[in-house]
Amino acid sequence: MASYAEIQRVLIEERSLSEPAEAHGTLAGSLCTAVTYRFEDWLLEILPEGRAQAAAAAAALREVYARTAQALVGVDATFDLLLPEDEQPIDARAAALAQWCQGFLYGLGSRVIQDASGLPGDAGEVVRDLTEITRVGIDDGDSLESNESAFTELVEFVRVGVQLVFAELEPVRGHSTVVDGPLH
Repeated sequence: MASYAEIQRVLIEERSLSEPAEAHGTLAGSLCTAVTYRFEDWLLEILPEGRAQAAAAAAALREVYARTAQALVGVDATFDLLLPEDEQPIDARAAALAQWCQGFLYGLGSRVIQDASGLPGDAGEVVRDLTEITRVGIDDGDSLESNESAFTELVEFVRVGVQLVFAELEPVRGHSTVVDGPLH
């Protein structure tokens, strides 16, 4: 899949107001709840024209869409968050994680689930935790190693939590998934 920096460049060129992490979170949240959430639906959420102007931009975004949808329905746990590379400063990566969670909560709540925080069981717990993660920050009193470790744990929690939410919301989506048939 394209890197965070590549998608950031694409979104800037396409005049999107969304950061890559937030856009990817929106995609993942929407895929968790929508019976059919098409590539075009996602573009309407993240691009001012509702479509990519450049063919290369459309191809890069289509790849993110397809890989995300396939990873969520897959059994091999390949789903990953689109976040800045590890070489980026920890505070920038933490801010992107918060944006990712905000996007996910938006995507989750913008479909058939009006109050995602009220979901029952583990899914509700994950959503409440993701709401807290939207306020994540770096503790300047802790060492870089400690902050890196905490960040890695949060990313893994979010990654696994999203897969759990996706699985538990199967009844909301019905028995059809977004990858039944051709991807648009």
